[in-house]
Amino acid sequence: MKYRIGYGFDVHQLEKGKPLYLGGIQIPSPHGAVGHSDADVLIHAICDALLGAACLGDIGIHFPNTSLEFKNIDSKILLSKVVDMLTENAYTIGNIDSTVILESPKIMLHINDMRQCLSKVVGIAEDCISIKATTNEKMGYVGRKEGISAHAIALIEKTR
Repeated sequence: MKYRIGYGFDVHQLEKGKPLYLGGIQIPSPHGAVGHSDADVLIHAICDALLGAACLGDIGIHFPNTSLEFKNIDSKILLSKVVDMLTENAYTIGNIDSTVILESPKIMLHINDMRQCLSKVVGIAEDCISIKATTNEKMGYVGRKEGISAHAIALIEKTR
């Protein structure tokens, strides 16, 4: 099969005083995501979408949250390693489409910076990376500002 599509999802709790990283950049916020790494929920969802498309497992298999090697790691490093895995398996990335679900802060003003950052890490044009944002209409853990989640879909192509 020449083209493959992968889907990724991630969720993290929010905690007051933690930094909030999304799409490889720090977003000003009183609450940040809690995780073993920098807890960049968007990059984690993208990693899972890319790994899934290539049938290479998931982020937890390659970067377990029990490993000190990945404690507090910048998620851009994880994404770069995923891109290397795709390259080693003769895949190129076509495009990425993603959605971040968060009540606050509003991230629309940061989307272009995130796309620019991710473009450099994955090696595709900014216009091949879509990042959308929505709230959860004050329902559930996202609505209560207890957590953040992200969904991502990626298209990859086999090169040989």
